[in-house]
Amino acid sequence: MTGLFITAFILGALGSVHCVGMCGPLALSLPLVNKRKKSKFVSILLYNTGRVVTYSFFGILFGIIGRTFALFGFQQWLSIILGVIIILFLLLPKTSQVFEKTNFFVHFFYKVRTHLSNLFKRRNYKSVFFIGLLNGLLPCGLVYMAVAGAIATASVLHSTLFMAFFGLGTFPMMLSVSFFGSFINIRARQKIRAAYPYLMFIMACLLIIRGLGLGIPYVSPANFPNMSHAILCH
Repeated sequence: MTGLFITAFILGALGSVHCVGMCGPLALSLPLVNKRKKSKFVSILLYNTGRVVTYSFFGILFGIIGRTFALFGFQQWLSIILGVIIILFLLLPKTSQVFEKTNFFVHFFYKVRTHLSNLFKRRNYKSVFFIGLLNGLLPCGLVYMAVAGAIATASVLHSTLFMAFFGLGTFPMMLSVSFFGSFINIRARQKIRAAYPYLMFIMACLLIIRGLGLGIPYVSPANFPNMSHAILCH
């Protein structure tokens, strides 16, 4: 399980280069209370904390889903299926757009963007924090991949920690970009982005191997605990 948390952090750290391109303009235009360095740092910290809180909420929500699968004895199959889905996403990156273009999500994301626009008109710490919260709800393939790993933990606590570690992984880059501006040149970004699919593939393989139950300690236990039986015994 520790390996998954480390993977989540590295996923967030490397994927944060993608965040710079997608969310960088938003982070650079935060409605700061004033231009003093201390105020600017607090605003940036609150914004990024808001994102991590939203990711952790995803961990709770999808951890409940994963635990439900585990209660019915489908935890191993769920881990394998999620690993396969990540690989398919790597091979067919436009797959996620099918969900984003459904009426429900189009309406939902429109509402989120409307609220974000209203928050940018206010200059206080509360609005900056809520901008971070709502930013975490915007469509992002990187977050979708992290959610897949969180579901596979089949535990509300572990799922929440997984998403929290993922969010913390994005912290250094997003803090730096917000405070100092975009300081990583295009060539360096391209190199980091080139490593990102390989990290995703490794994560997918870990999920599949974990689900196969190969008897490898901590990585692929031979038998997952039957949670439904445990509940009956108690």
